[in-house]
Amino acid sequence: MVDALGVAVVGFGWMGRVHTQAYARLPHHYPLLALRPRLVTVAEEVPGRAEEAAERFGFASATRDWRQVAADPRVRAVSVTAPNFLHREIGVAMAEAGKHLWIEKPVGLTAADARAVADAVAEAGVQGTVGFNYRNAPAVEAARELIASGGIGRITHVRIQLFSDYAAHPDGALTWRYERERGGSGVLGDLASHGADLARFLLGDIAALTADTAVFLPQRARPTGATAGHSRARGGEPGPVENEDYVSCLLRFASGARGVLEACRVSVGEQNNYGFAVHGTEGAVFWDFRRMNELGVSRGTTYQDQPVSTVYVGPGAGEFAAFQPGAANAMGYDDLKVIEAHRFVRSIAEGTPYGATLADAVRSATVLDAMAESAESGGWVGL
Repeated sequence: MVDALGVAVVGFGWMGRVHTQAYARLPHHYPLLALRPRLVTVAEEVPGRAEEAAERFGFASATRDWRQVAADPRVRAVSVTAPNFLHREIGVAMAEAGKHLWIEKPVGLTAADARAVADAVAEAGVQGTVGFNYRNAPAVEAARELIASGGIGRITHVRIQLFSDYAAHPDGALTWRYERERGGSGVLGDLASHGADLARFLLGDIAALTADTAVFLPQRARPTGATAGHSRARGGEPGPVENEDYVSCLLRFASGARGVLEACRVSVGEQNNYGFAVHGTEGAVFWDFRRMNELGVSRGTTYQDQPVSTVYVGPGAGEFAAFQPGAANAMGYDDLKVIEAHRFVRSIAEGTPYGATLADAVRSATVLDAMAESAESGGWVGL
């Protein structure tokens, strides 16, 4: 007998839809999971959007007030996909109401926000999962195993990049994403948070860093109505972009390895160019999100002129077997969120954390705060 797990989604933009679809797909990919999500309610303050989501995806009810979700006894687990500035308030309230929490990154605007949610989750004794989806790629998990096993020797340095063009158009609307008070630290929270998590996931703790940031499009037009995603706006009142378009960062790891992390949201010609290159004393491993199911691997004792082989990951890597029967069959972005949903629901069923936790969110946010501090001071910051 499979038990039902009443779930709610708070905030129904693109990411709210992704979470909802992930819940719906769980029984197909993980039929033995002890809990089966049931879509209870969706909360979204934009008029009509929650009702539309309920009708389209099958939620039993809809509301404009997320506080009704916290008070709803039918709801045992909540996805928080609202704007960043609401994450702390909503996350703490849901945990205090005894709801298990799947919350998107960044968890609030600062490390203090993330720590407040983590503390609330711990005090309530509920499970908490964070949306660091790129670590869920089977190829990334395979790379981590290769690194940990010493397969490319002692790690010397890593380069992590997250380049995108979602904010490159000058007519991009001045939404909450570009305001310090509501969007936080711009590309740091949006993309570099993933980079910080990948750095730790692959190589361990970061000991110190120095960073530089920039705003390349300093003004945008304010939208005249409700927005979703990365909307365009023309003719609206112009306003300042208050947070960062770009960050570059030098990293020193506790292991002694060195690193470079670079992220940009206004990179013309770059569409989701996310990836890493990890070098060791006996080889290297490379990953590009746009070729998500491949790794470039160099191993051996040739050193100079040592070749790189393309490895297509298969059922032995991460959660690949839940989606495809053999190597080189493609997986996509939404599959990573299904894996995340599975680890969240499994955590609830077994009472043991799986996947990225609120502790990971706190560590990532601490790195982001250090980047902001370093960019302001111009010096190295220890962690």
